[in-house]
Formats: sequence, structure tokens, C-alpha cells
Amino acid sequence: YSKKLSRYETPKVNVNVGAAKAIAIIVIALIVIGVIAAAAVTIVDAGHRGVLLHWNAVDLTIAPLDEGLHFVVPFADSVVQMEVRTLKFIKATSSASKDLQTVSTEVTVNYHPSVESIHHLYKEVGLDYENRIIQPAIEEVVKQVTANYNAEELITKRPLVKSDIEVEITKRLHEFDIQTDVVSITDFQFSSLFAQAIESKVEAEQKAFKAENDLRRIQVEALQSEAIAQGVAKANIAQAEGEALAIRIINQALASNPFYLEWLKIQAWDGVLPLVVGQDGTPFIQIPTEKSRP
Repeated sequence: YSKKLSRYETPKVNVNVGAAKAIAIIVIALIVIGVIAAAAVTIVDAGHRGVLLHWNAVDLTIAPLDEGLHFVVPFADSVVQMEVRTLKFIKATSSASKDLQTVSTEVTVNYHPSVESIHHLYKEVGLDYENRIIQPAIEEVVKQVTANYNAEELITKRPLVKSDIEVEITKRLHEFDIQTDVVSITDFQFSSLFAQAIESKVEAEQKAFKAENDLRRIQVEALQSEAIAQGVAKANIAQAEGEALAIRIINQALASNPFYLEWLKIQAWDGVLPLVVGQDGTPFIQIPTEKSRP
């Protein structure tokens, strides 16, 4: 029976062990080649620059890598990407003015790392340069500049304060290869009592200025009125003197020629005689006769 069953046993298949090993080696080789190829290629994103590291040490002999595809030494080299587009940093700082008033200043700095020197920035400071460099620089500069001005001057001379802060921040950040684009003072905050005092003072100055302008206007109007009055008086005097002279001339003419008055009546007569003339009435025009002539 046992011999009979042996006829139905599954026959053994001889597997080619050599071929299987070759396939395994090819697969492993392809995987290794793929890993090496992936490690040899790096892509720098738009708006960034690549800092090349050789065995984790910054390679300063090579300029930062531009945007795009680059080939590096697999496993020995690596690339750290750093953004070089314009960035914004906002910092609010509390400081004291020259007259010891507490001032809260908010400064906004638009900046970008220097493209050509970004590998130096990474080596000296690292990726966290905002907290290590920019924030302390802004705080120190704002406190230093604010202490040079009174609280009132911080408001009235704001462009000058902004200029001082911008110059100092730009100079400090430039030492670490960080370029500033725009520095803005976005807010000045004082205590409520001081703000009310400033507002009252400004309002009083505006009222005083208005009163001074009104006084000048009144003085000018008074001078103009006086000049006009003097002109009118001179005109009246001239008119009176002219009338007096005319009267003297007429009197002299009457004294020298009695018929001069009759001539004046003829010049003023409109040619119409009165309707009724009394018996004892005086004629309007005295016609000279032979007896009345001298």
C-alpha cells in the first residue's frame, strides 16, 4: 500500500537559486542607485537661496545656490534653504522719554537677508536670526532714540525720530548681512493723563494763534479806516476851501460890477417867467436901462 501511494506524491521542482540571487541583486542595485540619485539632486524653491553644507559645515568657497535644480555630492553635501524675499518684523517696545514719560512704541521693519552673504548669516547666526539679531537691535535702538527727545517732541518731531531710528537699525542689521527696506513707526502710545495734557496745550496754542491773527486783522482794519477817514477829511477840506475861494471871487465880482448878479440869474434861468407878479414884486431879471447904467 505504501508503495502504491508513493506514485501519487507531488514531484519536487528544482529552483534555479542562481537566477533568484541575480534578480535580488539587480533590485537592490536599482534601489541603491535611486537613493544615490535622489541624494545627488536638490531643488531650491523660488524666493530662496541654498546654503551648501559639506559634512554639515558651511562651504564658504561656493556662492549661495540660486533657485532651481542643483547637483551635489550624495550623503556628503546637503542644502539649507533660506528665504530672501522681503520679510516683515513688528516689535512693540516700552521706553522712557527725555522728560521721563513712559512711551510705548511699535516699530515695523521690512527687511531681507543679503543674497550674496546669506551663507555667512547662516554660519554666524542660524535660521532664528529674527529673535537673535533683529528683535534686540530694535529694542535697543528705540530706547536709545526715545531718550533723546521729550514726549512732546516725539509727536511734533515724528519724522526726525523716525529717521534716527531707521538709520540706527539699518546700521546694526547691516553688520549681520541683513538689508532693511523700510522702517516705520506704526504707533506711539502715552499715558492718558499726558495725552490729555498735550491735547489741552495744543488747543490753547491754537486759540492763542487765532487771537493773535484776529488782533492783527483788527489793527490793519483800523489803519485802513484811519487812512480812509483822513482822505475824506482832506477831500472835505479841499472842497470847503474851493467853495470859500469861489465865494470870495463872486463877492469881488459883485463889488466891482453890480450887474454880475443879473448875469448869473440869466445863466440859471430856464426861460419861464412866474405866472403872477405883484405890483410891488421884484422882477426876476433886472433889465438895465439908460438911467440904471452907470
